[in-house]
Amino acid sequence: MTAAPSPEVLRAPLVVEFPFTRSLGPVQSAFLTGLRERTVLGVRTGDGTVLVPPVEYDPVTADEIRDLVEVAPAGTVTTWAWNPSPRRGQPLDTPFAWVLVKLDGADTALLHVLDAPGPGAVHSGQRVRIRWAAERAGAITDIACFEPYESEAADARAAAPAHSGLFDDAVTGITAPARLDYVYSPGRAQSDYIAALADRRTVGERCPSCAKVYVPPRGACPTCGVATTDRVEVGPAGTLTTYCIVNIKARGLDIEVPYVYGHIALDGAGLALHGRIGGIPYDQVRMGLRVEPVWTEGARFPDHYRPTGEPDADYDTYKELI
Repeated sequence: MTAAPSPEVLRAPLVVEFPFTRSLGPVQSAFLTGLRERTVLGVRTGDGTVLVPPVEYDPVTADEIRDLVEVAPAGTVTTWAWNPSPRRGQPLDTPFAWVLVKLDGADTALLHVLDAPGPGAVHSGQRVRIRWAAERAGAITDIACFEPYESEAADARAAAPAHSGLFDDAVTGITAPARLDYVYSPGRAQSDYIAALADRRTVGERCPSCAKVYVPPRGACPTCGVATTDRVEVGPAGTLTTYCIVNIKARGLDIEVPYVYGHIALDGAGLALHGRIGGIPYDQVRMGLRVEPVWTEGARFPDHYRPTGEPDADYDTYKELI
């Protein structure tokens, strides 16, 4: 069956966000604990190079390095780029410069931001110093930013001798939030696919060369490299080709574990799509199970797939779709 194309190409703002939690080794622990105490630590390699921020293994020799060195909170801008429009979560909410700063006593540069009134107030070779955050917890954000620094007063101390790196209540782990905001357009083929789902139909596209029907459609056949323009309605029923049993509850997902998630080859489709399997105990789910979509009120896609009651499909009919 061939359906009329949808005139609308969809767009939607999307956010990918998750917290990344990691433990710290002795060098990173000392570095972040030092920032909490308004102290910047680097690490000295075998050839005497002082790396800031520090690493635990020499980037040249791969030798383990543990010789911590305190460096000054003032340094020199080696290069920079102006940011006229700060984004959510960036260190400053007013225009600033991204800068690489080689702190006094260090041989490498630290990436951070410089609070400056405009790009004309920033230049390579500029002297800057750390502005510490009022509240510090053992993170790179304990450095609120850098600021221009003209005086060589005593508070910009020179690098001290090797530091023990021992602090009370050391920072042993961090949680770093990651977030990506973007606007996504699925393109002509997937816009048509999503529009058809709103009518509780599943529409793919056939490759004119190999005749494979792609669901969801991709606009072009990845095997043959030709455009897919022949729209084909498939399903609604299909065959469960393979599956997994999920035993870990996902945050924000109101589904009790264990549940089953699988690959479903809809009748007439040339590859399987993903879907949750319901309406059957998880330990009775099997390859070859014939399933059909279950829609909820107002949904734009099936909530899950349930058994149709038909006999299981023969393995030879779906073995190429696993």
